[in-house]
Amino acid sequence: MTGRVIDMSTSRSKDITPETRISDLLKNYPELEETLIEMAPAFGKLRNPILRKTIAKVANLRQAAQIGDVPLAKLINTLRTTAGVGEISETEIDEAVKMNDKPAWVDKTKLKETFDARSLIESGGHPLTKVMEDLDKLSDDESYRLITPFLPAPLLDVAKSRGYYIWTESDGEDMFSTYFARMPD
Repeated sequence: MTGRVIDMSTSRSKDITPETRISDLLKNYPELEETLIEMAPAFGKLRNPILRKTIAKVANLRQAAQIGDVPLAKLINTLRTTAGVGEISETEIDEAVKMNDKPAWVDKTKLKETFDARSLIESGGHPLTKVMEDLDKLSDDESYRLITPFLPAPLLDVAKSRGYYIWTESDGEDMFSTYFARMPD
């Protein structure tokens, strides 16, 4: 990885934090694309215009660190240093991101269906409609598993707003399993 530092004589208002979306990072700091790819080679897929539209809009730097198996503090502070905005402490980063343990409902519910949406997403599609239709068919004691190449944040927001429990785990570089179940009325 190169040790270049970017001249930041023109101030930019956007900060670089664990929750910064990759699309926002690259919009505000386009020169950081290569640094991001060097640190998390899985994000070389950003060079593909179709995948760039999909991945960059929904993935944030916390997720990029998980996908690329890079310590979050190292990713954030390397990007911040390269952009010339200064490092933040690991404590600040840890406070910004709280990882959840597997909730009991994941094991207590019966897995009704698993949908692997990786090929759909990689071809530029989005699983939102199918997933919402499938979730509407769940009974109270059932759960649903969605497999994606990254955390599908907008889909999760929609499901949560419709009253579903959600929990996600990373199963490797290109695989996230998200579990859904109905919240009791």
